[in-house]
This record gives sequence, C-alpha cells and structure tokens, in this order.
Amino acid sequence: MPRMTPSEAMAEVLVEEGITHVAGILGSAYMDLLDLFPAAGIDFISVRHEQTAGHMEDAYGRITGKAGVVIGQNGPGITNYVTAVATANMAHTPLIVISPSAGSASVGWDGFQECDTWDIFKPITKLSLRVPHPSRAGDVLRTAFRAAYALHGPVLVDIPRDYFYGEINEEILKPSQYRVTPGGIGNPEIFDQAVEVLKNAKNPVIVSGRGVVDDECIPDVAKLAELLAAPVACSYLHNDAFPADNPLWAGPIGYMGSHAAMRLMEQADVILAIGSRLSYFGTLPQDGINYFPKSAKIVQIDINPMNIARTHPITVGICGTAKASTAELLRRLTEAGVKRDTQAAVNKVKAELAAWRKEIDAIANEPTQEGRMHPRKALEVVADFIYNTDAIATTDIGNTSSTANSYLRFKHAKRDIATLTFGNTGFAYQAGLGAQLACPDKNVVAIVGDGAWGMSLFEVPTACQFKLPVIATVYNNGAWCAEKKNQIDFYNNRFVGADIWSKSYAKIAEAMGADGYTVNNQADLKNALETAAKKRNPAVIEIMTDGTRLAPPFRRDALALPTRYLPKYEKLDKKYFEK
Repeated sequence: MPRMTPSEAMAEVLVEEGITHVAGILGSAYMDLLDLFPAAGIDFISVRHEQTAGHMEDAYGRITGKAGVVIGQNGPGITNYVTAVATANMAHTPLIVISPSAGSASVGWDGFQECDTWDIFKPITKLSLRVPHPSRAGDVLRTAFRAAYALHGPVLVDIPRDYFYGEINEEILKPSQYRVTPGGIGNPEIFDQAVEVLKNAKNPVIVSGRGVVDDECIPDVAKLAELLAAPVACSYLHNDAFPADNPLWAGPIGYMGSHAAMRLMEQADVILAIGSRLSYFGTLPQDGINYFPKSAKIVQIDINPMNIARTHPITVGICGTAKASTAELLRRLTEAGVKRDTQAAVNKVKAELAAWRKEIDAIANEPTQEGRMHPRKALEVVADFIYNTDAIATTDIGNTSSTANSYLRFKHAKRDIATLTFGNTGFAYQAGLGAQLACPDKNVVAIVGDGAWGMSLFEVPTACQFKLPVIATVYNNGAWCAEKKNQIDFYNNRFVGADIWSKSYAKIAEAMGADGYTVNNQADLKNALETAAKKRNPAVIEIMTDGTRLAPPFRRDALALPTRYLPKYEKLDKKYFEK
C-alpha cells in the first residue's frame, strides 16, 4: 500500500468522492489538510461564520444530491456549526463535518479551545465518528460518507488535531468499493395491498414530498395522479415536489399553505403520501381545516421505515425509494386496468384554487401604512419572478418568509430550499450561497425578514468575494413580526424585544460591495428583480413592508393566555383587562 500522511489519506478520500470544494473558516487545527486542497483540486470557500458554511452545504447537497463538506477550528469553530447541522439533520441532507479536536495527549486538561464536540453533535447527526488512530483517518472518513448517504443526514468526523500528521500505509478506494446507493421497493407483496386500496378509492389525493424531489421522479408521480384522477398536494415547504403548471397541482400543505390542497385532502377517502415522513408540524390542522381526517386511509411510501406511521396511523406502509415504488405502483395499477377520467378532478382542483386565491387576494388588498407595501403584495411579485425565470428560492423562518408558502410555485424540482421544521432564522441567504455554488447559471432569490437578515448580512462580502450573485429580498417591517403577533394575541400588545431598527439595509449592502435597492411598490420591486438578474452581481433588495400586516401565529397550540399571581404582575394578566 502507498505511504502517505493521514492528511493525504483524507484528501484522497475527498477526491474520490468527487468533492470539489469545502467550506469553513481558516484554522490552525486542520491546516495540514487545508494545505493539500489546491493540489487536490479542492477549492476552499471561506465564510464569515461557520453556521453559514453549514447552511451553504445543506442547500448544495439538496440540489446536487452530493454530500457537502465543512470544516473548522477545534472548539468554538466547530460549535458554531450546531444550528446548521441540526437543520441539515431534520432536512435529511447528507453532510460531512470534519471536526478537529484537542490534541490526543492533552484531552481532558481543559486546554485551549478544548470541547467535547463529539458528544455535542451526537443527538443532531445520523452518526458521530471518532478517528481512534492516525492510520484510521481515511477509513473513518469513508465510513462517514457511507453513513451520510445511507442514513440521509449529517455525519461528524472527530479527529485529534495531531492525527493529521504522521506516516501511514493506506489503500485509496473508489466509493463503489465501500458504499452502495439505497434503492428498491421493499416487500413486493405490500404493493398488492396498496393497489387494492387505491383501486377502490373514490376521492384519492396524493401528497408529494422530499423523496420525490431527491429521486427526480415527478413525471411518474404525474402519471400516477392522472391514472388515479388524484389531486396532488406538495408536502410542507417542498413546493417544488410537483409542478404548478400541472392541472392536478393543488398547492402546498402546512402553515400558510394552500387551503385548496387542504380542503381536497379533508374530503379524501385515501391519501397516498410519496417520499414524505408526514412531519408533525407540517400536518397540523390549519385555519380550521383538519386535512388528515381519521376516516381517510393512508398509504405511505418512505425510504426510512422509522418514518412510516410515525405521526399518522397508516393502512399500508411501503418502505422503498419514491422512484422505484411509484414506478411499481404505476405498473401494477395499469395491469389492474385502473384508468380514470381526470376532468372531474381537474375541475374540482381549479374551483378550490380559485376560492383560495380569492381568500389570499382579499388579505393582500388590506390597507397599509403610507409608503409601505403589504408583505403579500411583495411576495406576489417575488414569487412570479421566481416562477417565470425558473429561479431557486431559499426561504427563512418568520412572518413574511413563512407566508411565502402561499405564493411560491415551481415548474421543476430542486428549486425550493427552506429551513424546514428546524425553523431557524438566518438560513435563507446562507443557503442561497450554496444554491448558487450548485447552480452558477441560475437566479437564486433569498426571502429574508429583517430579523433573519441581521443574522445574514455579514455574508454579503462572501458573496462578493466568490462572485455569487444571490438576490436577497429583505422585508423591512421593523420587527420580529412572528413573535410580535404572539404578543398581540396573548400578551395584550405588550411588545418586549420585538422592535428592530436599521437605517438602510440597501446602503449597508452597497458598502459591502453588493448592489442595493430600496423599494416600496410592486412596479419598483419588479424592476429591481429584473435589473439584479440582468447585472448578475450580489444584490440586496430592501422592501419596505407594513409591520402591522401580520400572519396568524405559528403555534396556537403552544401558547395560552397568561395568568399572574403576584400582585405586582396582576395588571399584566389579560383577564384583568377583561373585567
């Protein structure tokens, strides 16, 4: 076997895995490995905060299907990855975190930048690995890639900083020699049960999820929908899981989702969930619509058996990939002679969509403060631009960003990159940088509230340095509006910590090297988007929106009217004001 250093072994594993870039911040702990990157053909994307690197590689992985790789200084550099890794973990995105730790001889002495990052990351990764000896560096990194792809999530590789050095004998393996791509349809006999349920369905509805996006099997889902005459709803924050120009598209479910999709599901006797874990938050009743009625039979397809029936009792569970399972269902249903007229279903979808559009148009046309746009009016323009230019959208969490779920439509998969159910602020712009790395020729539009933008704007110089022309649409409403809505509904308009101030986000962006635009009407916003797309420079479009136009609370089930007992707080009790 060839003689090399552990750093060289790790670099060669990255090369064989097709890794062309690694993201992070320069640190002495891994400098020996970093020094090899140029000769290995690996670019180093240097960010301003490690969390950004994690979100970048999360988005990169979702779009390309390839595991992203991040690295950082032992201790504080690695702990800065916690939020991003937890997000990728709940998003089921393969991600490799190379985590240098304190030198092996000094572990346990509370040395400089020592931290037990291995234990910190265990609950938020699919696997946390340790390099037990310098000779195992390449092997453990290979295991990390194997686990990241097999388990669909992030894997941490903890390596003492002195283990990058030394002399070892290492055989360089091809990925095909140590990992396989998960696939297949699971138990074929289960499909007989699924076909029987679907064949007898009177009002079937399909829920298309992340697995459909990852497996690139939307055409088969569309054929299945036509065969069954079934409207198709997109799972929560996966609005790209079915094309909006298909007449059976009913829109997304979940918070601020399509009432059309949810009403159709409420009436369904069979729900076919393809490539979806049917997450708890993503399937909660919304606006009085319980769209997972107990009377409906559920056929659920997921690659992970632990996700099947996790949140909703099922009639049939299929453990398999979305692509293979959908193709098998198509074959069997066709052989069974199932072929329905879709026109009635198309007409029903059309009517429900029209009713829902009328609802949200009425909200968008509410009066606003002078010089301020209704946030929905802004989202109308941004969503149309994204749809018409086939752009990638990245969304944050928050009042306006979450309302985008009502507006974002896509013609193709791998266009909707959301923070998903980890729900952290400061995701969209950083993810946008990773999306732009994955698709350098596409428009990438980040939808960011001013609260989340405060956690993002420091990466504008990164976009400029690496020529990543992400268009950030920043909704300046002057507050943490999602939480402000809670203070209105539950705390009698007592606003503590809700206000946000900035002189001009557009001018800050210009000072950092990007193009800045400030707009307060639809025409100017449309023009700014088109100009930014044409110039292909990093851009920040500051949209002056009305902070009094608020969406409903995220979690009505998680809040209650307050009760106070101490006399000094009695007047804060909402019941006091109702006497």
